[in-house]
Amino acid sequence: MNKNNKTANTNKNMYKAILELHDIDEVEDFLNDICSMSELRSMEQRYNVAEMLYQDKVYTEIIKETGASSATVSRVKRVLFYGTGALKSAIERILGVQEEA
Repeated sequence: MNKNNKTANTNKNMYKAILELHDIDEVEDFLNDICSMSELRSMEQRYNVAEMLYQDKVYTEIIKETGASSATVSRVKRVLFYGTGALKSAIERILGVQEEA
């Protein structure tokens, strides 16, 4: 989602609550409390697709490994490379990628 597409009425308290969590177990518990199992699996799948795209994996390999549809892979690719940049930054942090000066 482009930053310009954010709705003015977004309740930021949920995002603030996530920032208050102390470790991965608390985040996992929090997300389990507010999301259905299907929603969580979809988010996890999209993140896995994004990591694989970032690592230059090909669509067929991504689809085979994640079970994602080609439409999902395409949508995640668009967000990863043309979105707000937050997903790409998170992946770089997780993978320990050094930013070029």
